[in-house]
Amino acid sequence: MDYRIYEKRAQYYETDQMGVVHHSNYIRWFEEARVDFLERAGAGYREMEEIGVISPVVSVSCQYRSMVRFHDLVQIELKIISYNGVKLCLAYEVRDKDTGTVRCTGESSHCFLGEEGKPISLKKEYPKYHELLAAWTQVFKDRDKKAEYAEDK
Repeated sequence: MDYRIYEKRAQYYETDQMGVVHHSNYIRWFEEARVDFLERAGAGYREMEEIGVISPVVSVSCQYRSMVRFHDLVQIELKIISYNGVKLCLAYEVRDKDTGTVRCTGESSHCFLGEEGKPISLKKEYPKYHELLAAWTQVFKDRDKKAEYAEDK
């Protein structure tokens, strides 16, 4: 399974008058990382939309920890925190690539809608995508368990 941490260089147009990345851009960065991850996972937005499935954002949150400035290089690590066939919840952590300093963390929730705009179950209607997302959910759970085990030692 192909997982990589998404990297993003802060662009000048993303900054405010203080030279700091404007708060609204972190949500966009979450989306960039999510689109990249889902594409690599085999459940990309383009492919899903071609078969009539959309996945709108139901909720999003962001906790700002420290500033990102123009030209800083950050890594955006995401993980699936829950998935049940109808709803997908992701967590994000944005870190400075050079120092490892956490810049912000966040979460987003998404549902799956069919062509009529009504909720659908990927498990029932598109098992291929359900199996992919369920497998990735397990990968992230297993990684968390390994990290917890390592911390306990």
